[in-house]
Amino acid sequence: MTAERYVFPHKHLLGIEPLSPQDITALLDQARAFEEVCERPSIKIVPALRKKLVVNLFFENSTRTRNSFEIAEKRLSAEIINFDADTSSLNKGETLIDTAMNLEAMHPDLIVMRHSAPGAHALLARHMKASIVNAGDGAHEHPTQALLDAYTLRKHFGKLEGLRVAIVGDIRNSRVVRSNLWLLTRMGAKVTLVGPPTLVPQEMKATWPSIDISHDFDAVIPKQDAIMMLRAQFERGTGAYIPGQGEYSRFFQLNPARMQRAKKDVVVLHPGPINRGLEITSEVADGPRNLILDQVTNGVPVRMAVLYLLSHPHGEQVP
Repeated sequence: MTAERYVFPHKHLLGIEPLSPQDITALLDQARAFEEVCERPSIKIVPALRKKLVVNLFFENSTRTRNSFEIAEKRLSAEIINFDADTSSLNKGETLIDTAMNLEAMHPDLIVMRHSAPGAHALLARHMKASIVNAGDGAHEHPTQALLDAYTLRKHFGKLEGLRVAIVGDIRNSRVVRSNLWLLTRMGAKVTLVGPPTLVPQEMKATWPSIDISHDFDAVIPKQDAIMMLRAQFERGTGAYIPGQGEYSRFFQLNPARMQRAKKDVVVLHPGPINRGLEITSEVADGPRNLILDQVTNGVPVRMAVLYLLSHPHGEQVP
């Protein structure tokens, strides 16, 4: 199966949960084709979204995701509108639906949105003809982050099936972990969630029965092919669930001593931004086993693939 022959069956990317393994593979394969575009020595642009209008609608702060999407859109030759929520009519009491209907009147083809409310993208999709791309909704999902994580792992190991991946830290408040759980388990990876009991909801086992849950990071480390560290999200109330940052780091920080317990070929990932010295030390974050900047690099072709397949479900050949 190749992305060029596959009919992508989705109009929107609201999350990973609705995607089949075939859908995921098509997106990752298409991203590989776009990686070749991004690696060209000169012209890194294709006309795949020429004359398509993309609106970037970010209601939460973002550096990597927003810039990555904008670069992806430009490399696909799209027309772009960056919507600034801070200076919009939302500050005058306009609802999200009213904002959506006004945007609809401008006839956009795709809307990339980040919003603090889980399910905001599904609400938008019910009221608009444009394709909606979820760039993060509250603590619900962050599908393109999971796709770029999977792409990074598949590129490094050559596969996803059978990989053992530990996701460590603030599980409770992470939209990244939920998208990764849908994707990695669906693609045959073995996932272990690691963190203090207060930050690892036991009910996650009911949704993803194949996962393991552990509160002993040291015991888990030696078995893993990849370790994905998560940021402690104090802006979402993480501080109320831990006795203190020092105690948290003592048991759940990835540092050189813990790396000594890991496989020699283990890789380290982090969706960013990083709290250096809290969940991970600089020695590890900048060390030879990290794939953190690879994740950032891979975000561009992955997001190109998402935008492209939503607009061209048959995956016509890209010049």
